[in-house]
Amino acid sequence: MSTLNKVILIGNLGQDPDSRVTQNGHPVCNMSIATKERFKQGDEWQEKTEWHRIVVWGKQAEFCAQYLTKGRKVCVEGSLQTRQYEKDGQRHYMTEIKAQSVQFLDRAQQQGQAQDSTPYQADGSNGQYSHQYGDPQRPAGGRTPAPPDDSDVPF
Repeated sequence: MSTLNKVILIGNLGQDPDSRVTQNGHPVCNMSIATKERFKQGDEWQEKTEWHRIVVWGKQAEFCAQYLTKGRKVCVEGSLQTRQYEKDGQRHYMTEIKAQSVQFLDRAQQQGQAQDSTPYQADGSNGQYSHQYGDPQRPAGGRTPAPPDDSDVPF
C-alpha cells in the first residue's frame, strides 16, 4: 500500500514574504497564510482562522518574494514536513508546508485599477508565469522568455 503526503491550501498572506539565500546559494522564501472556516454553533455563525507556515525553494521562492505582499490570496500545493531544533536545551518541533506549487489568485492592487481574480502560477521548473488553464506561449525554438517587467506582470 502506498502513502500520500499532499496539502492544498487557499488563503491570504499574513505578512510580506521573508526571503533569503542559503549559504549554498539556494533561494528560500518563508510565508504564513491564513485560512478561515465558518461554521454554525447553535444559532450563531462562528469563524476560525488557522495559520500555516509555508517554505518555498528555488526560482519559485524568488517569484514569491518579488511579487507577493501581505493580504494577497494564494493557492499552495505541497507536503507537510516537521523539523526539530533545540533552543535553550529544549527540543522543539515545527510543522510547515514545503511548497511544490504556489498560484497567485489575485492581482496586485494598482492605483485606480480593480483587482482581477484570474489565477496565475509561479512555475518553479522554468521560472515563467503562466495562466493555470493554458500553456504558456513560447517563442519559436521553444525557449522560455524572460520574466515580465513590473508593468507587464499578470497580477
